[in-house]
Amino acid sequence: MVDVLAHESELLGLVKEYLDFAEFEDTLKTFLKECKIKGKPLSKSTCGSLRDPKSLKFQRDLLAAFDSGDQKVFFRLWEEHIPRPIRDGDSLAQKLEFYLHIHFAIYLLKHSAGRPDKEDLDERISYFKTFLETKGAALSQTTEFLPFYALPFVPNPMAHPSFKELFQDSWTPELKLKLEKFLALMFKASNTPKLLTLYKENGQSNKDVLQQLHQQLVEAERRSMTYLKRYNRIQADYHNLIGVTAELVDSLEATVSGKMITPEYLQSVCVRLFSNQMRQSLAHSVDFTRPGTASTMLRASLAPVKLKDVPLLPSLDYEKLKKDLILGSDRLKAFLLQALRWRLTTSHPGEQRETVLQAYISNDLLDCHSHSQRSVLQLLQSKSEVVRQYTARLINAFASLAEGRRYLAQSTKVLRMLEERLKEEDKDVITRENVLGALQKFSLRRPLQTAMIQDGLIFWLIDILKEPDCLSDYTLEYSVALLMNLCLRSAGKNMCAKVAGLVLKVLSDLLGHENHEIQPYVNGALYSILSIPSIREEARAMGMEDILRCFIKEGNAEMIRQIEFIIKQLNAEELLDGVLESDDDEDEDDEEDHDTMEADLDKDELIQPQLGELSGEKLLTTEYLGIMTNTGKARRRGTAGVQWGGPEPLRRPVTPGGHRTGYPALDDHLSSPQMAQHARNGCLLSLPNTHTPVCRGGKPAAPEPCPSFSCNPSSRK
Repeated sequence: MVDVLAHESELLGLVKEYLDFAEFEDTLKTFLKECKIKGKPLSKSTCGSLRDPKSLKFQRDLLAAFDSGDQKVFFRLWEEHIPRPIRDGDSLAQKLEFYLHIHFAIYLLKHSAGRPDKEDLDERISYFKTFLETKGAALSQTTEFLPFYALPFVPNPMAHPSFKELFQDSWTPELKLKLEKFLALMFKASNTPKLLTLYKENGQSNKDVLQQLHQQLVEAERRSMTYLKRYNRIQADYHNLIGVTAELVDSLEATVSGKMITPEYLQSVCVRLFSNQMRQSLAHSVDFTRPGTASTMLRASLAPVKLKDVPLLPSLDYEKLKKDLILGSDRLKAFLLQALRWRLTTSHPGEQRETVLQAYISNDLLDCHSHSQRSVLQLLQSKSEVVRQYTARLINAFASLAEGRRYLAQSTKVLRMLEERLKEEDKDVITRENVLGALQKFSLRRPLQTAMIQDGLIFWLIDILKEPDCLSDYTLEYSVALLMNLCLRSAGKNMCAKVAGLVLKVLSDLLGHENHEIQPYVNGALYSILSIPSIREEARAMGMEDILRCFIKEGNAEMIRQIEFIIKQLNAEELLDGVLESDDDEDEDDEEDHDTMEADLDKDELIQPQLGELSGEKLLTTEYLGIMTNTGKARRRGTAGVQWGGPEPLRRPVTPGGHRTGYPALDDHLSSPQMAQHARNGCLLSLPNTHTPVCRGGKPAAPEPCPSFSCNPSSRK
């Protein structure tokens, strides 16, 4: 009550002002009469529209500085009180400021009784010159102001005909009048009652705060997704590292003879691999002199840690989802496609992600089995660039998982649509990247390889790879990797033989590209197609061996070894011809069960929710909650072991990220049964033993059957 009494006069004045503004005449009379009867004083400060005292003082000080020629004070006040957007963006303000700088530059010439002080004049001219070279440069192309750019360099401006107007008596008063009008326009008195102003300002302030909080929430969710992916990658890298180390320890233990490698040395190496908390207990409690102890302890560290159970994500109403994906607005379609993709990319690897994927597949989310003219897959042909891109991203996410690839590959319908989109998409780089990424992962499956070769995709790839500098890193790497996978097939090699000269030129040019990530795929493609006699003949005619030997001088050890194998293939006669005909057996599946999501799937999001808009998991669980649609089933696991790869070029289908996370090659005679166990934690690059592999020692190793495998590109970042 005390607070009300303290401000009662001002509050009553605000009410009176508003009633007067809204023309409530009778109400105003009654209000004033009742205030008088009750002895309530009305604040005079709120009655009528008043100018802000601060703005009035500023205008007086600014005009005083103009009259006295004090340019430092003038422009300090000018920059403090005239908002930057107006100074920099309003043409009237820019022109006025230009003339004001002229006014102060020539002030001494016009107002000095005798000869002006040279130092002061030079300082003013220098200040004006600096203005012309910086902010004033924006008007340098305007005819009206062009002559004034010579003013600082004219010895006697008063005598120069171009500046005659500046020294007329009427020029300064006219400029001052323009300044006063500008200030009046800027700080004109508002007729809006203060009560209404307070209401608007408070409402807008709350809206701004809500918008800011909403943006912060969206940003926090995005960061959370990024950190989750980073955690998953680090966890996978940890398992890969420990697996490799275990095999290295096995190899060292197998080669220990006498004192060549001491148990103490093994102990020090192994202890350093464990966390600080485990070091002391291991060093004192483990007998590293017993054979196999070190590798056994390392493998023990791979035992899954019992974490808290990861909850399954809520079931969704897929009928309603698919209906809105087909009939909804483009913005709704984009948010739904984004949310469904995020469910896959941000879900926890294991049961949670498997359940999400199986729910998508069992409910035929992409309408792969639908024969309707309107289906979710048709969104790839949408007129909206955002919808096309987000559809391609979702398909690429499906293709990143083995079960997803199996779902998409049940018919060639998806493949044909992706090929069509790939060749037509010329506006959106990210759409084409995701379509290409999905196709490259499709090439891990033999039936789809065959279809892509028959559709002439090799010719399209060769065409775009003629100008690799015009491609993004993602497009370049996945294009070359896809080309290599297709060239591993006899049909693909025969396609390359039709344009042998062009293919060899493109691949030889790519050998020297600055992106070294593509080198294994270029080498693999070259090695493979050189098994065709006509291509070998064309390569010899163009001096391919000399070209390759140039790269031997510049390459690293691995690159040199691979090029040596390519040269050996180039100089071969008919030894390998016809040996790989069995590679066209459609019953063989080049895929191994390996699922990882790539960071590129969620990069550079195009849409952001506005205030009040739902997105991501909130959109799905608020509008599309279903009942018992998570019908997960056991995944099909890869059962074949994978042999360590040698120093030869790649000759099995891979994807860029999968190859990059592969283990280092070891000699064949160091292979151990445990390697197959840890192969399933990473992507091991093996070669089909269609000939007797050569060990580093120079002795041929006994040929062993080489099972097929595949890797996913998701750990490429």
